[in-house]
Amino acid sequence: MRQASLVRHLPRSPISLKPFLALLLAATLGLGASEAAAANSRYAAIVVDANTGKTLFSANADAQRYPASLTKMMTLYLIFEGLQSGKITKNTRVPFSASAAAKPPTKLGVKAGSSVTVETIVYALVTKSANDAAAAIAEYLGGSEENFARIMTNKARRLGMSDTTFRNASGLPNSAQHSTARDLAVLGIALREHFPQYYSYFSTRSFTFGRQRMGNHNKLLGRVQGVDGIKTGYTNASGFNLVSSVKSGDRKIVAVVMGGASGRARDNHMAELIKKYLPKASGRDGGDLVARAEPADLRPQITADNAATAVAAAVLPKRNAPTPDSRPELAVELATAEVEAPKASGKSVKVVTEVASVEQGYAEVAPTPAALDAVQTASTQPSGWVVQIASSPSDAEAKAALAKVSKQAPTILADASGFTSTFDKGGITYYRARFGGFATKTAAWDACGALKKKKIACYAVQQ
Repeated sequence: MRQASLVRHLPRSPISLKPFLALLLAATLGLGASEAAAANSRYAAIVVDANTGKTLFSANADAQRYPASLTKMMTLYLIFEGLQSGKITKNTRVPFSASAAAKPPTKLGVKAGSSVTVETIVYALVTKSANDAAAAIAEYLGGSEENFARIMTNKARRLGMSDTTFRNASGLPNSAQHSTARDLAVLGIALREHFPQYYSYFSTRSFTFGRQRMGNHNKLLGRVQGVDGIKTGYTNASGFNLVSSVKSGDRKIVAVVMGGASGRARDNHMAELIKKYLPKASGRDGGDLVARAEPADLRPQITADNAATAVAAAVLPKRNAPTPDSRPELAVELATAEVEAPKASGKSVKVVTEVASVEQGYAEVAPTPAALDAVQTASTQPSGWVVQIASSPSDAEAKAALAKVSKQAPTILADASGFTSTFDKGGITYYRARFGGFATKTAAWDACGALKKKKIACYAVQQ
């Protein structure tokens, strides 16, 4: 009778039959949630002891999967980093550009030209998983969503998430955006360890925006004892995803389930994993498991899209500094260029050189003897190799050069993140405009060579 009743209520669409048939098969054969999940080709899962880092359960944990809205975990990580550093506050107003406002649901529904607070953005991401809110904060902090995604990817690398690449801040479908269950477990642990003062946001059951009451998509909150977050996600390509953080007494775990056939199947499997593996977790805290990475250079920026809105002009300080469009020489070097010069030891050393010629926005530089940089500081220092595209006495101009080159060469710099670093010369502080995230010298040289074909001056150097 139960089977007949279940079949009678099956949807007519042959595609939507799959999750129901899987459940029917599981029930008929006496399979548990684990067996049914394992039969799904998109399935991946992991359970990690958040006290010791020990893997308690693993299934396809290192296989690349689409993160969907689990992406917003990294967006929130960077928001929390901005709050912690004081670059933004909970009451900072975030403008919505036309592009952000046009993102497909789920969304807040904020009109282009309007703004909301950073805290509203956080609540919207945690509960409703609002795509327009993710795009708006990405544009505000990164200058563009594309550049913010590069910052996200670079941050992922520095947290040890070696198999993760971001292309947007929301998790909306993009075939190049991928992660793994293991990487997302690392991010879940990092959120708790690095931002305990903000972590309670993840346990928010609902919040009210205007006349809307928005409930949390995470249905395990209040259903499974000890669950205090973190995030759900779904696209057609990814299936149903969930990252859960659980704390019971001194025991803590972070669990990830990806590729669920339905929201209910995903939640049931997660509940099963928690019930089975939480008692096996250690009750002794072994200290932080994820090393703190240096804060990313997240500074509110006005882009071409949102600068025209009145709210952006009212919220953010005016910037009248020249841009690469009005000062073409910024696309090369304003006054000096730096190149690698070989030393007798075979190692390389950075030297300052004069620009020899500029033609059609492209500069060739000739090495000349000069002193080493007297001061080396940076807002972000990615490890490995970087590509430098400009150096300016103005931080705003250096960032403008980064934004312009990002738009000129989005494919070449897809896995790189822009940042600025400083050095002093002749009593003047200069700001290098650089792209980091290149794992090898060859990768950096190849990227620079491709940029030069686009008439963009650059050179590669190891940090």
